[in-house]
This record gives sequence, C-alpha cells and structure tokens, in this order.
Amino acid sequence: MTRPTGMAGKTIEDMEFALRQLVSKAVSSDGVMDVFAAAGLKKPEISILSEQFLSDIKDMPQKNLAVELLARLLNDEIKSRSKSNLVQSRSFSEMLESSLRKYQNRAIETAQIIEELIRMAKEFDAAMRQGECLGLSSDEAAFYDALEVNDSAVKGLGESILKQIAQELVKEIKSSIKIDWTVKESVRAEMRVRIKRLLRKFGYPPDKQEKATLTVIQQAELLCRDWVAV
Repeated sequence: MTRPTGMAGKTIEDMEFALRQLVSKAVSSDGVMDVFAAAGLKKPEISILSEQFLSDIKDMPQKNLAVELLARLLNDEIKSRSKSNLVQSRSFSEMLESSLRKYQNRAIETAQIIEELIRMAKEFDAAMRQGECLGLSSDEAAFYDALEVNDSAVKGLGESILKQIAQELVKEIKSSIKIDWTVKESVRAEMRVRIKRLLRKFGYPPDKQEKATLTVIQQAELLCRDWVAV
C-alpha cells in the first residue's frame, strides 16, 4: 500500500525524522505532558486546536519551548489525519516542515514561528471540519479533497457538483473494491477507468483528470482495508 507522503515525496516517517532535526529538542508524548505540568498549563485533554490552549501556548514565557510543543502536537494531529485523508495530511506536512525550516535557518523570529504555527493549527481545524459543514461523511470529505478542489479550473465546477462527484466516488470504489486490488495491476487499471469515467460524466477538467485519478487511487488505498472488512 502506498504510504501518504509530505514534501518531495516524504513519508510520515521521514517527516518525523525531519521534525527531530528541525526542532532542537523534540519531546515524546509523555514528555509533552510533563512539560505542560511544569509550565503550569492544563494538559491538552481537549483539542490542541482550542482557543484557550493556543492562547496559553502563545503566552508561555519559554518561547522556544512553545515552538517545540506546537510543532510536536501539530505533527501528531497531522500523523493521525494521514490515516484517513491523504491531501490534508500531505498539505499540512509540507506547511509545517516549511515553517520549521525557516525557523531553523533564522529566516523568521521565534514570535513569528509561534504565530505561523497557531495560524496553521486554526487552518487545520477548519479543514477537518469542512466535510461536516458540506454535509459529507468523513470518507466523502477525503475524496472531495482529493479532487484538487482549490484549483481554479476545478473550483469552476461548483461546490454542488464537486460534492456529488465525491459521493459517487465513494459508492463506485466501495462497490468495486477487492481484497487484493492494491497489488494487482489489472484491478488497479479497471479502477482507474471507473474513476476517469465518473470524472468525465460530471465535466471534470480533462487536463486535471490524470492527476485527480492518481490522488483518488492513493486516497482509496488509505481506506480500503476498512472498506474490505465491512
């Protein structure tokens, strides 16, 4: 199964390694909790993305520690999301790595990186809620994102059509998925044909179809084990 990747084709494992290099003293999950207690902050039992939590982090006197905590916890959220939404995890992995690289290279100050990470956290929260706001299931939302909906040519189809394509993709793939489809090229080829046929049906831009089909296939690979088990 193809693993979700970040910048320049990096895997989630690569991203973990990059974070250990980019953040001076990356801490383990248990360490994060210990540091919170030492810093006098409430443990993040609620979402990392809550306004109170982000406000507490921003006001920490130990600014370098605030960067470490935000980077680690954001990465954990992205890693968790990588199990179900390829595009979101890939996009935010790239954003996080880019911000941390600028910080490491002293292109931005500590206060600026904290602002960037907080803004990223809020954007990540909004992205996670988007599917619900659109009335889509989590699976449908993942395929909605896989359609490159931020591309201007694709966006021209309209939200209603894009939602319909995402919903039809879930139905089409679920109905034709097989236990060994990820390793049998003949079955994968059939899947690609089905996806392209559906995209053409709804007028998806022809020059965008190949990339969208590849992304949809990769997204399906993330979810196929659960679907086969149903």
